[in-house]
Amino acid sequence: MRHHIQLSAAKNYFLGLATSGAILLTGLYYFNSKSPSSEPNPTDVKLNFVSAEQIPLQDFDPNELSDVQWENLGFSTRQVATILKYKQVVGGAFESKAQLKKCYAISAEKFAQLEPYILLPENSQNSYQKFGNYRPHYRSYSPANNRNNQQLHLTRKFNPDDLSADDFVRLGFSEKQANSILKYKQYLGGSFISKEKFRACFMISDEKYRQMEPYLLLPDSAPENIMTVNNFRQAQQKPTVKYQKFDPNRTDLAGWIALGFSEKQAHVIINYRDRKLRGSFKSLEDIQSCFVISPEKFEELKPYIILDRENSTSANTPKASFTSKTYNNEASPETKTDFSKTDLNQITFKQLQEFGFDDKSAAMILSYRKKLGGFVTKEQIVDTYDIDRILAQRLIYVAPLDISSVPKYRLAEAPEEWLRNHPYFKYSADKIIYYRITHPDDRKIWKFLKLKPEYETRMRLYVRND
Repeated sequence: MRHHIQLSAAKNYFLGLATSGAILLTGLYYFNSKSPSSEPNPTDVKLNFVSAEQIPLQDFDPNELSDVQWENLGFSTRQVATILKYKQVVGGAFESKAQLKKCYAISAEKFAQLEPYILLPENSQNSYQKFGNYRPHYRSYSPANNRNNQQLHLTRKFNPDDLSADDFVRLGFSEKQANSILKYKQYLGGSFISKEKFRACFMISDEKYRQMEPYLLLPDSAPENIMTVNNFRQAQQKPTVKYQKFDPNRTDLAGWIALGFSEKQAHVIINYRDRKLRGSFKSLEDIQSCFVISPEKFEELKPYIILDRENSTSANTPKASFTSKTYNNEASPETKTDFSKTDLNQITFKQLQEFGFDDKSAAMILSYRKKLGGFVTKEQIVDTYDIDRILAQRLIYVAPLDISSVPKYRLAEAPEEWLRNHPYFKYSADKIIYYRITHPDDRKIWKFLKLKPEYETRMRLYVRND
């Protein structure tokens, strides 16, 4: 009897457990059949993917696209930001498809999809010479060359220095092109100077320049030095100056400005007098030698100059050390440097001082040149730390740059000491030295370094491509 009761209890327990399980499974099946499936239909996934990829494409110039237009091509906001930053790094404009392809935000598959529609040449001949003289090579490709070479509206002769952005738009340029042309004018110092410089603007195609050339009121070629540039600007708009007698050794900043000089020019004259000439002009030749005073301006000033050589000398020179011999030596005109023939890689400390740089700036330029092993682009001089950039712009405009003696190496063969000391390579020197032991191939080394585009660009200035 006892065994019968125990078997009945066990039987009831297992029977209840089986019944509960059956009810639970039935409920789960019921609710799962009513609720929508969490897994998307494979057909729907495929359709959505296809529709996302089927972006309507048409010919486009990547230099003209806005943020929204890049996103419409299928790029994320972060990718668009990277592309636009890379565009600024390479100089503000993509020159070729090959250059655009290097942007790591554009995958190989995406580039292959966009390539047939990109309005850019396949390759650029001067990819790493964009820091040269005001980037004239940009003319090898410009938006105007591929997009709109329509007939310009020209009716009379004009000076492009006098045109506003609206005036250029009325001639037939787009608003963006007009603004770029004006920025280029400011880059040259506020004047196009000559037809030659005007034609170098990368926004002006050969066809448009051919139409405009007969109407341009500009000299054919650039002047030989900065003085004639200033004279040309003065000829366009001469300020009215009322001259009166003055002593150049007692004239202050406001006085020189009142004589028709800009504030910057006045500072240069005073620095030239106080530093180069030790406090005073000894002769009219000293005044004429100051490079910011043009020959025409000097002839205008000459009748009004009162120069008391005895007073100016005695006031600034100790009597004990003064003799007629030293006076004659100081008063004799100094040898004037022809900066249009002075190589920027050979220019000396004294020549930089003669041009108007102070001692610190001249030393900074020469020190930076020594660390680099020589300048390869003129922009490197302007980028020198803590110097007068405006004065540096004038210097690079006048003086030539010979890079034939600047040492260049392949990454696989560059001396270790050179890599460790060069400002552009020292932070990557250890990686280069380590990796080239097993992979003495420049292409593989560049790939291994994974540098930012701007760093790689400036490093390649000192790398041989043979």
